[in-house]
Amino acid sequence: MAARTHFITGAAGLVGQAVAEKLVTRGDRVIAIDKSSAVFPFGNVITCDLKDIHRLYALAGDVDLDSVIHCGAYSGPMVARDNPYDLVAVNVMGTANVLELARIFRARRFINCSSVSVYGSTAQGPVKEDVHLAPSTVYGATKLAAEALVTAFAREHGVDAVSFRLSWVYGPNRSTPCLLGRMLRDALSGKATELPWGSDFYRQYIHADDAADGLIAGLDAKSLSMRVFNLTGANYQTLGETAALVQQVLPQAQISLGEGPDPGDDTQHEFDISAATEELGYRPSVSLEQGIRRFVAAINHENGNSEGV
Repeated sequence: MAARTHFITGAAGLVGQAVAEKLVTRGDRVIAIDKSSAVFPFGNVITCDLKDIHRLYALAGDVDLDSVIHCGAYSGPMVARDNPYDLVAVNVMGTANVLELARIFRARRFINCSSVSVYGSTAQGPVKEDVHLAPSTVYGATKLAAEALVTAFAREHGVDAVSFRLSWVYGPNRSTPCLLGRMLRDALSGKATELPWGSDFYRQYIHADDAADGLIAGLDAKSLSMRVFNLTGANYQTLGETAALVQQVLPQAQISLGEGPDPGDDTQHEFDISAATEELGYRPSVSLEQGIRRFVAAINHENGNSEGV
């Protein structure tokens, strides 16, 4: 396959960074942007606000743009809760801006990172893409609005665009709050993790590498019969079961969880990823245990400790 040029938003974030690394490794070129600059093995990330449409156009320049991969946004219902106006401005208008970029520069494909937060709480599972959507947070509503824009640009303007509803993404490069990451960091620093809820609360994680593989599968597909896909990992289990797995990997972990749901999250059933599997060949390859071990190794490396698990 000939080298292609991809415009990646949110490239300093957990998923955007993983996508950029995989694309550069296979020989493609990336124009990587984020709200702040950074330097990674795949290259430099350029500072650009998603609300600045003129700078977006200037950075796209005169290149032959193959695709836009939109990973940039406020990345969870726990982020920007106290600033819903900017949450809407970034997640909705920012998406409109990069969709317009894809339209004007005639990108072959537009990939949008959405979220299972568009579902709100679910009645039963497995949860397919066509069930009723009822987001319970402003964040979830912005992701649903962005999906609607993606689909409308595809229908009205011919932008070949698709959204991927990601479940809880984890990995060592995550900068926003993550309970799994907290359990691991607490255990490695000799702290106890104590919460009054969660032991019987289900959560479906996806490793950043699996998320990136799913997005790239959508990028590479010759054609798409759907405009939205679920994308999750293989493990659907309670936080109590996840804590037990952490303690299996790190016997020193002291984790105490009470009963009941996460007060800041929806109660959701297992998501059906059969559409992504059948159409795109997506299959999560990183088990939760493998992901935890990788996470621990990365934290040890950060701390200057070469000890493995």
